[in-house]
Amino acid sequence: MLRLSVVAVLLSALLAAPVSAVAETRIGVVNLRQALFSSNEARSFSDKLQSDFADDEESVRKAQEEARKIKERLEKDAAMMNEQERQQLASEFQEALKEFNYRKEKLDSAVAKRKQAFLDKARPEVDQALKELLDEEELDLVLPAEAVVYVRPTMDLTDKLLQKLDK
Repeated sequence: MLRLSVVAVLLSALLAAPVSAVAETRIGVVNLRQALFSSNEARSFSDKLQSDFADDEESVRKAQEEARKIKERLEKDAAMMNEQERQQLASEFQEALKEFNYRKEKLDSAVAKRKQAFLDKARPEVDQALKELLDEEELDLVLPAEAVVYVRPTMDLTDKLLQKLDK
């Protein structure tokens, strides 16, 4: 019986140790995407991106409008057209659609490359700000907000990270 009580005491001591270690672990949560894309640098980048690609966006819109007009005409007037006219208009629509898709893919690709370059450039700055936040808040662990089901507002450090990024 004495032996059983000693085992029980040791077992409870072993189980209590990890719980107290977890209780001492300081954890913070950060929404990196929100902090990064809300920063002054990101807003400036976004404005520049829009101005740089304004002409390309207009070109894509025009190509889309051209294809839409041809399609509407084809749907509206197809019954009154002979087969050759219908085929000619359908061919024009296919060409306009190809042009639209080409311009859109080209624009999307260029924008994606620029965004990736921005993220690559910003990464060291974000890492440094996060490290400073870790030290200042005396945290042992920072979790991404996307991986957390619930967090107390006092543990969400996104705004503090944003302030560091805007320095």
